[in-house]
Amino acid sequence: MGFFDRLKAGLTKTREKLADKIDEILHGSKKIDDELLDELEETLIMSDVGTKTTEKLMDGLRKGVRKAEINSTDDVKKFLSNQIREILIKEQGEIFNVSPPYVILMIGVNGAGKTTTIGKLSAYYKSLGKKVMVAAADTFRAGAIEQLEVWAQRTGAEIIKLPEGTNPSTVALNAARAAVANKIDVLIVDTAGRLQNKFNLMEELKKINRIIGKGIPGAPHEVLLVLDATTGQNALRQAEIFSQAAEVTGIVLTKLDGTAKGGMIIGIKEELNIPVKWVGVGEGLDDLRPFNAQEFAYALFNVN
Repeated sequence: MGFFDRLKAGLTKTREKLADKIDEILHGSKKIDDELLDELEETLIMSDVGTKTTEKLMDGLRKGVRKAEINSTDDVKKFLSNQIREILIKEQGEIFNVSPPYVILMIGVNGAGKTTTIGKLSAYYKSLGKKVMVAAADTFRAGAIEQLEVWAQRTGAEIIKLPEGTNPSTVALNAARAAVANKIDVLIVDTAGRLQNKFNLMEELKKINRIIGKGIPGAPHEVLLVLDATTGQNALRQAEIFSQAAEVTGIVLTKLDGTAKGGMIIGIKEELNIPVKWVGVGEGLDDLRPFNAQEFAYALFNVN
């Protein structure tokens, strides 16, 4: 099964809640009237698309109806699919447009799948022939270092680690220096995610961000926020909080295959203007792939 098919299968619950519900509304109506539009608006909100994003989509839909650009229920479905795709599309540029090592800082709450994502990213870049190093800078969560070490062994990535309780910034700086010395292509830095100690965590992330730049000028080149798709609109709040500590360049959306709340990524992109860069639809090493907005929209709405 190709990744598009896995994505489509992974979006089943979200599609049932959003796209299939929209189909049900549209097939039950012969005309586009206020009652139909109100039902569509409620469906979008209940599907974790978000209030502000729903308002934008509905404003565009109503304008299209008034201008006679949208004349049938099929037009409505295509309009929504196209608008969602447009919201999600963002020019990302060439990922390796700097001299190596290319540094990726991974942030996110504990339990979102951050360490597992690092392992899958390592496997992905190794498959491209890149020399990969991971840094175990989550030095306070019990077992975090060991968990990352298992992934490093599994994927063949090098690892920089220090004893539990070590200052995370020290690990990050050591990793930056080692990456330069060992001619590493991609350095991926793990971090803590103790959101219950929000102030301390944010200050720690800011410090790591600064320290990495001392070891490798211009780094980190990418700051990826890992979000658990099953948390729905709570993920929007997490994105807001983490954006205060680091300039988040992209979202990694995990556990998309186990939730009906996949619509939340539309709201995050529209309201925070943070692009989704990667999506995960399973437990396998190859179940994390670069995000494709067009594929997502097609898989969600079953249209071309």
